[in-house]
Amino acid sequence: MSKSKVVYVFIDASNLWEAQKAKGKFFDYEKLTTFLKEKHCAHTIQVFYYTAYPADGTRSYSLDGKHRFFTYLKKGLGFVVRKKELKRITTRTEAGDSIEEKGNMDVELVIDALHHITKYDTALFFSGDSDFLALVTYLMCGGKEVIVYSSRNNVSEEMRTGSNGYTDVLKIEDDVWGRQLQYREEGKDLT
Repeated sequence: MSKSKVVYVFIDASNLWEAQKAKGKFFDYEKLTTFLKEKHCAHTIQVFYYTAYPADGTRSYSLDGKHRFFTYLKKGLGFVVRKKELKRITTRTEAGDSIEEKGNMDVELVIDALHHITKYDTALFFSGDSDFLALVTYLMCGGKEVIVYSSRNNVSEEMRTGSNGYTDVLKIEDDVWGRQLQYREEGKDLT
């Protein structure tokens, strides 16, 4: 068992969403935090959560539940929540206009990981995105332990093998899961 340490957790919500869909359940973030604190012998743990959300009026359902969830993470669990509205990009083709939504939070995650670099011993990345490999390598060269958490169908080979360790979140044996996923029927609100 290693000495007690400070652990910072960086959660890419879109990456974790894929794991939750595969499992058919939401994470229980309180249980997940407890699990990570125990597994990584942390005397202190700080969780950062990165997400983008739809703009008001772009969905046929209310977004109030999503915003209540962000408030729970922040006020209830002490997470640092970094969020921004999805950017809507109109693409014009011969077939007509289409709207694509983008909400990439990679830059925000990298800034936080580097800004707080002197505060933690271990960084846990909940993302399998190979774009983070340069950050992972930089942190490891600086003496940080870096562990990647993702699901087998959503992790790049570079992230799986380029860190100090990899855990498939779908194979965590401890109870870190919450309620069952429910899929919204067209035009219905699940909040």
